[in-house]
Amino acid sequence: MEATKNLEVIKNFIDGQFVAGNGTEQQEDINPADRRDVIALVQPCTEKDALAAVEAASRAFRTWKKVPAPQRGAYLFKAADIMEAQQDELARLIVREMGKTLAEAQKEVAYAVNIIRFYAGEGTRLNGGLVSSDHPDVQIQLIKEPMGVVLAVTPWNFPLSIPAWKIAPAIVAGNTVVFKPSSDTPLVGMKLMEILQQAGLPAGVVNGIVGPGRLVSGLIQHPAVQVITFTGSNRVGNLIYQEASKDMKRVQLEMGGKNPLLVLDDADIDLAVDLAVRGGFAQAGQACTATSRVIVQSAVAEEFTQKLVEKAKQIKVGNGMSPGTEMGPQATAGELASTLQAIQDAVNEGAVVLAGGYTPQHDETEHGYYVNPTVLGSVTPAMKIALEEVFGPVIGIIEVESVDEAIEIANQIEFGLSSAVCTKSLKNMNKCLQEIEAGLVKVNMPTTGTSFQAPFGGYKGSSNGIFKELGSEAIDIYTRTKTGYILYS
Repeated sequence: MEATKNLEVIKNFIDGQFVAGNGTEQQEDINPADRRDVIALVQPCTEKDALAAVEAASRAFRTWKKVPAPQRGAYLFKAADIMEAQQDELARLIVREMGKTLAEAQKEVAYAVNIIRFYAGEGTRLNGGLVSSDHPDVQIQLIKEPMGVVLAVTPWNFPLSIPAWKIAPAIVAGNTVVFKPSSDTPLVGMKLMEILQQAGLPAGVVNGIVGPGRLVSGLIQHPAVQVITFTGSNRVGNLIYQEASKDMKRVQLEMGGKNPLLVLDDADIDLAVDLAVRGGFAQAGQACTATSRVIVQSAVAEEFTQKLVEKAKQIKVGNGMSPGTEMGPQATAGELASTLQAIQDAVNEGAVVLAGGYTPQHDETEHGYYVNPTVLGSVTPAMKIALEEVFGPVIGIIEVESVDEAIEIANQIEFGLSSAVCTKSLKNMNKCLQEIEAGLVKVNMPTTGTSFQAPFGGYKGSSNGIFKELGSEAIDIYTRTKTGYILYS
């Protein structure tokens, strides 16, 4: 413990103050690029700490809901300015705690700044409405009201931007928040709490707790919690949905994906390869919208595959802070083991490793959770690798004869988050837009990447399909509409 005794201890943020958790055993926050590098120590919270966070949020709601929405937005404008001023520090922390490259982390910080500014502006657009009355002396008003306390549970892969796109719309709509970041990236999450504190946000409006996932069930059950928003695995999302349904609470789930890129026979092959590389290997494949399947027409399959394999072999894997690194490590030992097992399972079923499939062997990667960008050929639609999500840099190539067959295979899975098609045909573009069963369908663009001003959410097993995230539509889950009738006398 001597080597770690002077490290920062990550604390909870409750009622406007950073306070140590009541957990008895400290845990190490590890750099996935080099597990010898201990970033900080985590003092985990307990049920007592989680209860204190909910109670603080509940007390703050009584006054926060009465603050005019434009004033609530003003706090977010301040927070965005502070985040922008700290962008270099934040990007470097994301690299060190989560593992993505510096360029990827810089994009995430810039994205988070824009998200917060967008919802700050929504404070001036939270308008109700008037409905035409059938009586000359009666006015019918539609009034948007906040729900109450929101529980926001977020993953490790976008440790700043996903919390931003949940917390910002919730509080600008007049709710208060209990935020639980991933246990694998707690420091980034608490830095966001620090920024909100620096922006002068009133105590208790946002509270952050660092602790085990088992605390979530108790938080859901608390009567003050009215909305649960979650991004993560299908297994956990389903458990949250079942727990919340007992009291018919609102739930927003963004879960897994098995996202296809369709490469049609009229596609620009160089563009298609670029889309596959960007979609499949950026963030080391650790995005819910990552390209996991490439469904390619046979007429261009050989050329596409050859060029993709060449590109995959050229990608430099290493520490995200090292110059020239194009892909960082997996975020945890468990994620690395899962990816390697998925590759082995695919080989056992008859897939062929065309590139990657193993951990790189050089000094920089010796102590991290690395796997090379992997391309699998001879993949068939019934294989496990074609059906189940692999949260790593693995692309399986599936050959088809026709556009109809490509769409059929794209749709035959339980997920429906993101998709893309590479084609020059307006007819095929429109066919794919209409027939692919996914919340996002992109043409000549990668499956990854979303605009903060546009709604985001999946179909089928990728979401519970009720409320969207991002865009103005994200406000919907955090508000309810009261209808007022006024008789003039």
